[in-house]
Amino acid sequence: MAWVGKSTLRKEGEKKLRGDAKYIDDITLPNMIYGVTVRSPIARGVLRGIEYLPGVNWSEIVKVTAQDIPGQNYIALIEKDQPYLVETNINHPEEPILLLAHPNKHLLEKAKTLVKFNIDPLPAIFNMAESFAKKEIIWKDDNTFKSYAIDRGDVQAGFKNSKFIFEGTYETGAQEQLYIEPNGVIAIANETEGVTVWGSLQCPYYVHKALMPLFNFPPEKVRVVQAETGGGFGGKEEYPSVISGHAALLSWKSKLPVKMIYDRMEDMSATTKRHPSITKIKAGFDNNKKLLALDIDFTIDGGAYTTLSAVVLSRGTLHAAGPYYSPNVKIRSRALATNTPPHGAFRGFGAPQSLFALEKHMEFCARKLNSNPAIFRKNNLVKKGQLLGCGQWVKEEIKIGSVLEKALTVSGFQEKRKRFLATNKNKVIKKGIGLAVFMHGAGFTGSGETFLSSIASVKATDDGKIEVLTSNTEIGQGTNTIFAQMTADTLKIDPSDVEVVQPDTAHVPNSGPTVASRTCMIVGKLVEQAALDLKEKLFSSQLLNKKHTRKEFLGACKKYIKDVGELKGTSQYKAPPNVIWDEQRYQGDAYGTYAWATYVAEVSVDTRSYTTTVDKFWAVQEVGKVINPTLAKGQIIGGVAQGIGYALYEEVVWKNGKMANARMSNYIMPTTLDVPDIEVHFAEMPYAYGGGGSKGIGELPLDGPAPAILNAMEQALGIELTQIPMTPERLMAKMNENSL
Repeated sequence: MAWVGKSTLRKEGEKKLRGDAKYIDDITLPNMIYGVTVRSPIARGVLRGIEYLPGVNWSEIVKVTAQDIPGQNYIALIEKDQPYLVETNINHPEEPILLLAHPNKHLLEKAKTLVKFNIDPLPAIFNMAESFAKKEIIWKDDNTFKSYAIDRGDVQAGFKNSKFIFEGTYETGAQEQLYIEPNGVIAIANETEGVTVWGSLQCPYYVHKALMPLFNFPPEKVRVVQAETGGGFGGKEEYPSVISGHAALLSWKSKLPVKMIYDRMEDMSATTKRHPSITKIKAGFDNNKKLLALDIDFTIDGGAYTTLSAVVLSRGTLHAAGPYYSPNVKIRSRALATNTPPHGAFRGFGAPQSLFALEKHMEFCARKLNSNPAIFRKNNLVKKGQLLGCGQWVKEEIKIGSVLEKALTVSGFQEKRKRFLATNKNKVIKKGIGLAVFMHGAGFTGSGETFLSSIASVKATDDGKIEVLTSNTEIGQGTNTIFAQMTADTLKIDPSDVEVVQPDTAHVPNSGPTVASRTCMIVGKLVEQAALDLKEKLFSSQLLNKKHTRKEFLGACKKYIKDVGELKGTSQYKAPPNVIWDEQRYQGDAYGTYAWATYVAEVSVDTRSYTTTVDKFWAVQEVGKVINPTLAKGQIIGGVAQGIGYALYEEVVWKNGKMANARMSNYIMPTTLDVPDIEVHFAEMPYAYGGGGSKGIGELPLDGPAPAILNAMEQALGIELTQIPMTPERLMAKMNENSL
């Protein structure tokens, strides 16, 4: 029986339903104490000293400052710029300065209010315009963390030959991941045994890498274990390295286990968010409305430290020209420093920002050319044998044209668009329908997967089970289930025979992080190959023939272990053939493959209250082979819901570099009442180098909702909308501006 393609039950579902799943706050260790972080109240300055005011018995409280760090005071990621604790220079509000620990967590909250920092303030910059203008120099000599340039063809000649040229500027705001479970860890650290961390996290080996220099420990003295994790969306990619280091430092000094769990306000105000962006686009077209030239300038706000801004910028840059063919492309991009908490990973990872701008600009160009937006896009879509904006040849057949046609059909796009345009006049509530056509590259960019050289293993146990060993985490998206399905198909057994081992760096190989839509496609393929390697050992030992049954396979495993010893298969990543990436020119095969999609939104806009309701949503995508239809549909629906929030509701309000609305009561996100019926359709084209034939799926659904929704709003109102979130207040200002 084939399991791939079927909606098998979630592997961890029963455990969670029964309440047996152990999240980090469910875990208690003997003699455990609690830790908290005391943070900078200002955006930029020089720390001169710390005072401990009366009101608590300070001798009972463990205190850790930068001077107590046994190793090196930086968070190992890409650059070495971000300290675990401030030594002298403060660069953003909420920057950690002091750590406190005590058995009574309520007393710690009081103690935090009795800490006084003596700080000499310095001028700060809070937006990309000030950073770009170098109002203050806060990073190296130009405030630029990273920049990229892509030049393909001759853009100036392209514009010279263009009949029509259109320019536009588009802005996106920050977005909070707002996972159900806040950041939390437990740590034990001492000189003899090293450091062990249990945590709510996405990437165990990222934390492992960060803790080694903090304590000057070799790899074998650092252990990171993932606890059950209540959501991540990128917010638990790099940030757990921070809280893990803090808990470990408190344990190191106290010689006791330390638990640190942020409350919701601290988690929202201090941790990373989606990067805000500004994109300027100039597009040239010939007499037939075909793209001749694209000139794109893409800027993101990185916050105070680099974190992952360079790679977020990379993906945003490489997706900036979208699924369209232009013979001449120029892209300039940069990540700038500001005095806000660092921005970081969030589902979509730069592509939602640049694709929003592109799809808004394509809508603008279609309107200016008096063209139907769907037909206009279809006539400019890339085809097999043509180049994407990043200089990647499209070598395989792609279904983006048929995906677009399917979306138009199931949504009734053309008929509704015509009807809404005809009937909206003089109505208070106006209807609109809009679309977005886009793609998302799966896996790490360029040579990233080759650099990682990920490893996965599959192991037989003497009690008749098959274990899957990877560092890829289950964070709600279905990792354990799909790995079990692919392993079961490869070995001709049942998913119930497969156990996916909880990631623990002491026991699982480094198969890379749970990011970049790579888990199913990249690591799933490694799991299949490792399972084949295990099976080949049984064939070679003549304990199994190739036409075996499930019972025969499991019996052969037990006999091999009894007679020979450990039975394990292992595989290591090798790039697909003919994937060539030029890092110097920043062009070539940016991704092994892409998922392709068209999303359609139908909206109602109330011109009295300036509120927008998404009435219906259609998501049509080609994502290779769908491994588990129920889980895949859930991924799309969840992503679209987050995209609706990104488009209409979720505004991070900044005040002097600090999040002013860091509460779930005033950070507005869509509820079930705000999420419409979301109709999901898949077109399948199995990818030979993906696990089970899959491509990436997790990030794709964040790329399309925002432009589709704003395009629908534009069609309803007849005005240009270029910024998200398009809150009622912002919409009112735009409508009043257009009525003058």
